[in-house]
Amino acid sequence: MTIKTDNRHLYLQVIDRLKKDIDAGVYKEKEKLPSEFDLSKQLGVSRATLREALRILEEESVIIRRHGVGTFVNAKPLFTSGIEQLNSVSNMIKQAGMEPGTIFLSSTTQEATEDDVKRFQSEDENFTLVERVRTANGEPVVYCVDKIPERVLTRNFTHEDNSIFSVLENRENRRITHAVAKIEPMGYHEKISPILNCEPETALLVLKQMHFDENDEPILYSVNYFRSDKFSFQVLRKRV
Repeated sequence: MTIKTDNRHLYLQVIDRLKKDIDAGVYKEKEKLPSEFDLSKQLGVSRATLREALRILEEESVIIRRHGVGTFVNAKPLFTSGIEQLNSVSNMIKQAGMEPGTIFLSSTTQEATEDDVKRFQSEDENFTLVERVRTANGEPVVYCVDKIPERVLTRNFTHEDNSIFSVLENRENRRITHAVAKIEPMGYHEKISPILNCEPETALLVLKQMHFDENDEPILYSVNYFRSDKFSFQVLRKRV
């Protein structure tokens, strides 16, 4: 099982070998890898070389290391989307061949905060704050917090509604055409992580988006917390 030496750094060869073994099913999702001592011996490399390879694999979310327990193969994301594509959570789940669902938590009315005034460029306005959990085949995968001006959403969002995009377009005649997004990693969240059934080591991907309609008017601000073991986002970059 030892790796064959080529001209690249040895830790890069170890990374490639472990990825190939995972793809081939030698090590399955959520399976514990051999100890560093055993794995370095099997691969014929030093433990220092192995640790560097494991460090990079952990950064790439291929593996996860649990202190005092061991190193495990991460589950591959079920949902992958280009972040340059403005896609609803419902459509992302459908495209993965799964059934989207919603656990409705609350819909409340709030006065505008200073941040709301800056984001929506409007004062003296109330907002509807909607909190939901989106599911895929019944499993919680995304925690959604959406804020909409009351003049845009003329009546409350209810447990019977699923997609905010669809509600705005079909009921309010306000079609979202583009958004400005920011994505941030987040560790364990005391409130949200348990709701999404996250392991203590499972990070969250937080997608913050301001959505605009055809008239370039801001009508929806969303903060979505995605399970990082279920979702993967990519960006198409073109040379200029």
